[in-house]
Amino acid sequence: MSEIPRSGAARSARLASLPLGYAGRAAAGWGRRLSGQDGAQVSADMSAKAAEQLFAVLGELKGGAMKIGQALSVFEAAVPEELAGPYRDALTRLQRDAPPLSSRQVHRVLDEQLGRRWRERFTDFQDLPAASASIGQVHRATWHDGREVAVKVQYPGADEALRSDLRQIRRLAPLMRPFAPGVDVRALVDELTDRTIEELDYRLEADNQRAFAEAYAASAGVRVPRVVASSPKVMVSEWMDGVPLARVSAQGSEAERAHAAGLLADFVLSSPGTAGMLHVDAHPGNFMIRPDGRLGVLDFGAVIRTSGGFPPELVRLIKLGLASDFRGLIDALIDAGYLRAERGPDPADLAGFLDPMLNMLRDEMFDFTRDWMRGMSGLYADWRSNEFRTARAFAMPAQYMMIHRVLVSTVAILCQLEASVPMGAIMRHRVPELAGPA
Repeated sequence: MSEIPRSGAARSARLASLPLGYAGRAAAGWGRRLSGQDGAQVSADMSAKAAEQLFAVLGELKGGAMKIGQALSVFEAAVPEELAGPYRDALTRLQRDAPPLSSRQVHRVLDEQLGRRWRERFTDFQDLPAASASIGQVHRATWHDGREVAVKVQYPGADEALRSDLRQIRRLAPLMRPFAPGVDVRALVDELTDRTIEELDYRLEADNQRAFAEAYAASAGVRVPRVVASSPKVMVSEWMDGVPLARVSAQGSEAERAHAAGLLADFVLSSPGTAGMLHVDAHPGNFMIRPDGRLGVLDFGAVIRTSGGFPPELVRLIKLGLASDFRGLIDALIDAGYLRAERGPDPADLAGFLDPMLNMLRDEMFDFTRDWMRGMSGLYADWRSNEFRTARAFAMPAQYMMIHRVLVSTVAILCQLEASVPMGAIMRHRVPELAGPA
């Protein structure tokens, strides 16, 4: 393929084709219904074509466009089942696949980043990429000492494309709402903007991955590949085999899905204390189940540092909620910046708003299902419900936005896995501060 489009005008035109194409198909579908064609079949055809266009455009543009698609793909569990299939396939493909760079382009990047004698560092290098991501693609190779390695190569022009997309993509928010009911997509884009620019320097990602690999070196449940070499636009790390989490969701047995879900929940809740960081890019494409049963974790370009654990303010809020002290919780939410005093909800309304989420920590085992997530998303997005009106009283403090994104994304993945998880026990084990008084 040619290099990804770099100019803002060219990329904006491609992004604009998504809502325009959607509108055109809607008009055509209305005409087909008027002519007597089956409405369900028309809707299915429209969904399939819209999904294919979404994958083609976001995959071709890569950069911030593809990153938004990947971020939204975790929420496909909230889409009504009759429409979810095509979007699930297209958005899940964005987690792993995209049109590849030519070998000539890959070699040029390696020449620039590792020197023209880069081939001497490898005994074998596969030109066909093993996987593609938002700003780079991964090649399988053999390091000169015999280790199997993954070579992550940044797309030429990815830096310019990323900055252009993050300026332009907010216009796509209306189109993306069906994929993430109740999610403020514009806020998601703004949040991603603050974090993704640093992903352009693979040396920073390498440092993050080294820290995680060291922190989990002795873990019986998590495996992080060690970094072999890095430069600003190329990173080499140990190769890791496993079953992608998306395949576990689609094809795994009940026991396999429960095993994967438990490992994922434990990793997310343990990392603030174990590694002093939180892995921010939580989507199924970054996780796999290894042959030894451990959770393999990839892609450490986006992290947040947690200073040894979850913020004490958030721990206090959770404790008050679990204690059903909703009057005290309102005061704490105001102090933490989640609520304005003049718009604080009634304690009973706050209880109705939070109890469905707190139950996942109260119950001995909680069943994460697509039906539960669709019901929750629909309830919070329904302007007629008390939950919707209560949600309008909330703000999102900037310092906690990324943590919330990780936790919500994790819940979405657990719902894709359709698994029962002892979430409360894991939370209490990994956040021991919950055991004390509120």
